Amino acid sequence: MRTILNLLWLAFSGFWLAIAYTFAGVVMCALIVTIPFGIASFRLAAYVLWPFGRTVVRKPGAGAASTIGNALWFILVGLWMALAHLMLGALLCLTIVGIPLGIGNFKLAAVAIAPLGKEIVPTSDPRAALGTVSF
Repeated sequence: MRTILNLLWLAFSGFWLAIAYTFAGVVMCALIVTIPFGIASFRLAAYVLWPFGRTVVRKPGAGAASTIGNALWFILVGLWMALAHLMLGALLCLTIVGIPLGIGNFKLAAVAIAPLGKEIVPTSDPRAALGTVSF
């Protein structure tokens, strides 16, 4: 079932979102100071391509630096990517088949707002029970 959902996701959401995250990552890496944001954007690009079967969990050592980084991320990229997830989710929810994908986009909007201090793990990982977004 995950494979079918991932293939539908890739066709209707994942490819376009991955392009957007990759573009943001390239721009962030070009501005030398924001390279950590570029790396986070590339991680999210890989995640949105094939999200079902993986989850996002908080890193145990994440502290004040990731909180400050998330505030900057929100201003530079996070708001726009979260809006893209919300708009795409609303469009997908207009169809019966797209409802699970739309709900997935709504969940990813929260990750798009503050991705620093989090890591992507398989749902079989014991830390996945603590995850914030699960597919």
